[in-house]
Amino acid sequence: MSSYASSPAPRPGDVAGTLRLLAYLALSCALVVSDHQGGWLSQFRQQASVAMQPLWWLAGLPSRLGDSMRNDAATRTQLSADNRRLRNELLLLNAGQARLRVEAVENARLRALLGAVEQGSLDVQLAPILDVDQDPTRQRLLLNAGSRNGVRVGQSVIDAGGLLGQVITVTPLTSTVLLVTDLEHAVPVIIARNGVRLVAYGSGRADHLALRSVPLSADVEVGDTVVTSGLGGRFPPGFPVGTITDLQPDDSRAFLIGDLAPAAQLDRGRDVLLLRDVVVPVTTADLEAAAVEREAAARAQADADAAATPADGAGAGGADAGDSPPTDVPPAPTNDAPAPSATPPAQVPQR
Repeated sequence: MSSYASSPAPRPGDVAGTLRLLAYLALSCALVVSDHQGGWLSQFRQQASVAMQPLWWLAGLPSRLGDSMRNDAATRTQLSADNRRLRNELLLLNAGQARLRVEAVENARLRALLGAVEQGSLDVQLAPILDVDQDPTRQRLLLNAGSRNGVRVGQSVIDAGGLLGQVITVTPLTSTVLLVTDLEHAVPVIIARNGVRLVAYGSGRADHLALRSVPLSADVEVGDTVVTSGLGGRFPPGFPVGTITDLQPDDSRAFLIGDLAPAAQLDRGRDVLLLRDVVVPVTTADLEAAAVEREAAARAQADADAAATPADGAGAGGADAGDSPPTDVPPAPTNDAPAPSATPPAQVPQR
């Protein structure tokens, strides 16, 4: 009996599977060789990738939507924070610009004050305004400078435009200024064009001064500049007071009434100038005392002449003495003050 009799016979299915495997191997080898030579398999892969792009986009859509929502939320939060920060910075910048504008205006005003001082070669003192009287019938300022700073009663107060007023009360730390527009204030003035003497009165308004009892024959016109005359010794001469804006006859039709626009900026500014070279005013009492002294000296001289003259010539001597007073009569006051009243002989002190 043959030794191969016991080996199993190949089945048809195994033979078919082996043949398919060989066929696949042969096809694979053919494809590898063909792809290596022509590269058509790479083109096929590229086309397949293009065809699969929509599927890949759909597969990544949820992830992209999530990332977009997270980014949008973060961006919105950041934009809100940036918006608040920028708004606050804008408010601060606007406030800073407003303050700079105010400082620029104040700087220009101080430069104008400095220019007025340099132009006039004035001895002045800069004083800041501490407060303004709120009473509409009182035009007054409170300055942050007093007797400790050398301020004294009677000092003239000016700004770059002209005369503001005068100091009326002084404390160690503060002083009060009576403005030219106060109802209780009057300034001897002249017309800068021709020297006509007038008096400017306060009207209680910061934008108005009044000229009263202006003669009809006076050469006064609208537009004339009015300056201090220096009469009375209170205000130095030559400082602008205002400009005539209107002239009208009064109720009696015998005089004119004028309106003045103040030259000084009475309702603005934070600093004023105090004139140090203030002339001590000559009061009416001083003028009366001087007049009394002159009259007493004249009478004493007349009595001495009468005593030295013989009795028969006493009348002539008295007459001569009576004719001599024109040289001894006190001159009329030059500060627009009322003339001193005559003193009775019984009250005249004898020397």
